[in-house]
Amino acid sequence: MLPKVHVLGTGGSISGIGPHRLDYTLYPEVGKKLSIEQMLARIPEARELAELSGEDVLQVGSPSIGPAEWLQILQRIETTSAAGIVITHGTATLEETAYFLHLTVKSERPIVITGAMRPPTSVGTDADLNLLDAIRLAASPEAAGRGVLTVLNNEIQSARDVSKSNAFRVNTFDSRDFGLLGYVDADARVLFYRSVTRAHTTATPFDVRGRKDLPRVDIVYAYAGADELLVDALAGHRPAGMVLVGFGGGSFPAAFLDAGKRAVQAGIPVVLATRSWTGRVVTTPKKDAAGFIVSDDLMPQKARILLMLALTVTRERSAIQEMFYQY
Repeated sequence: MLPKVHVLGTGGSISGIGPHRLDYTLYPEVGKKLSIEQMLARIPEARELAELSGEDVLQVGSPSIGPAEWLQILQRIETTSAAGIVITHGTATLEETAYFLHLTVKSERPIVITGAMRPPTSVGTDADLNLLDAIRLAASPEAAGRGVLTVLNNEIQSARDVSKSNAFRVNTFDSRDFGLLGYVDADARVLFYRSVTRAHTTATPFDVRGRKDLPRVDIVYAYAGADELLVDALAGHRPAGMVLVGFGGGSFPAAFLDAGKRAVQAGIPVVLATRSWTGRVVTTPKKDAAGFIVSDDLMPQKARILLMLALTVTRERSAIQEMFYQY
C-alpha cells in the first residue's frame, strides 16, 4: 500500500498563472492561481509515490501570510490523518511559516513545505519538480521525526536554518552556516546526510492549538546613524515584544540601544539579533545587566517567531533566553 500524503495549498508562485510563457514577474499582479487539483494533474507520476489528497487552504501570495494564517494551516495539519503532509507556499515568507510549524506541530510525521521561483506557466518552471520532490519526501519514512522540512531545487533543508537568499534564482534557499540536510536526487532517492539537533515539534512547549492569535512582536533594524526614534515609537505602542537588529555580533548605535533599554525597563521583552547573514549574537555582562535577550544564530524574522511563541508560555527573561539556545 502507498502512504497517504495530503497536500495543503496556500497559493504563491508555485500556483501562479502568468500572462505568457516568458513571464517571471507579472503573475503576482495578475492574481490567478492553479488549484491543488490542477497542480497535481500536471504531475501524474506523483500517484505512483503516494495515495494523494489535497485542498486549497488559501490562495494568496505569501506576503499575505502571517500569524492568523499560520494558525489556520496548523489546524488543518492537526485535523488530517495522512501519513505525510505537503504544503505549497509562496517563497517570500516560506521560511517563516516553516519555522512556526517546526516549533508548534505536535507530530513526528513528515511535514514538507515547497514553493517555486518560476510560475508553472513559464518556460523553465521549477513548480512541477518541486511539488513532485515534496510528495516523494513526505512519503518517505526517513523524513519522519526531523521536524518541518523544505525542499526546492532538489535540496532538503531544515525549517530552522533555511532562508531565502536571492530574489529570482531557483537555488535561492540556503541554510547559511550549516548547509542542507540532503537531497531528493536525480535517481529518485531521498538522501539525508545530516540531522537536526535543536528540539522541535513534539519536544517544544509551544502548544497553540485552538488559539485565535499570537502575541504581537515587531522588528526594528539598525543602520548607520540610527537613533531612538523608531524604537521609542514602537515601544509607545506597547507590543508584546520586539526584536532589535544590529550589526555583526550584536553592536548598535548608542541612542538606538538606549531606546531598547527603555523598552526593557517598560516591561517589553527585547531580543537582540544581527543583520549579518551568518553567525551568532552572544550575550555580554552589559547586555545581561540591561535585561536583553540574545537571538543566538536565528535570523531576525525567526527570532520574532520564537519570541512570539515563548510569550505564550512565559515572560520570564532567563526562561526565554534558554529557549533561544534550545530551539
